[in-house]
Amino acid sequence: MAPTLSSPRPAAPAAPTSRAAARRWPAGGIAAGPVFLAAGVAQGITRDGFDFSRNALSQLALGQTGWAQTVNFLLAGTLLVMGAVGLRQLLGGTPGGTAGPVLIGVFGASFWAAAVFPADPGAGFPAGAPDATVMSGHGAVHMAAGMVGHLALCAAFVVLSGSLAARGHHRWAVASRLVPVAVLAGFAASAASVLAFTAGAGIGLLWLTAVTTRLAFEPVIR
Repeated sequence: MAPTLSSPRPAAPAAPTSRAAARRWPAGGIAAGPVFLAAGVAQGITRDGFDFSRNALSQLALGQTGWAQTVNFLLAGTLLVMGAVGLRQLLGGTPGGTAGPVLIGVFGASFWAAAVFPADPGAGFPAGAPDATVMSGHGAVHMAAGMVGHLALCAAFVVLSGSLAARGHHRWAVASRLVPVAVLAGFAASAASVLAFTAGAGIGLLWLTAVTTRLAFEPVIR
C-alpha cells in the first residue's frame, strides 16, 4: 500500500548524537586545569630565578618568554568557558544547572583578565628585576581578577553539589562543599606562603576537572 500524505514518518534518532555533541564542550572544562598546571610547572622548572616557594605561577607571564604563560592564561580561560557552556547544556533545568555554569564562566573570564593585566614582579622574579615597592594598576587588577575568579569557583562547587546530589553522587556533593575550604585556606595563607596559595588554586582546578567529568560522563545513580 502506497504511503499517503498523512502517514507518519519515523523520527531520526538524533538525541544520542546531540548528547554526544554536547559532551564535547565539557571536555574543555575537564582539560583546563591539567593543561594550565602542567604548562605552569614546566615553565617554573625551566625559567631562571623562578622558585615555587616564593613565586606565583602568574609571575611566569613576566620577562622575555612571559608570552608563553600569557597564552596559557588565554587558553585556560577559553577551555573553562567551553566547559561552562557544556555544563549549561547538560544541566539546564536541574539543580545548579544555570548558576553553576555561569560561575564557572566567571572563573574562566578571570583567566583572560589575568592575561591582559599581568602580575607585578617580586621575590626575585624575573631574575634581576627589582621588587615592586608599590602595586601597579595592572597588578591590582590581576589580583582582583584572581580573587573574584576563585570566589566564583568556590561558589560554583557549592552550587554544583546540588547537581551531584540530585544524580545520586552524595559523597561527591559533600566533597564539593569541602573543597572550597581548601581553596580559600590557600588564599588566606598566601601572605605567609606562596606555595600554599598555589596548592589551593591547584586543588580547585583539579576538582573542577573531576566534577565536570562526573557530571558529563558518569551515569546517574538511582
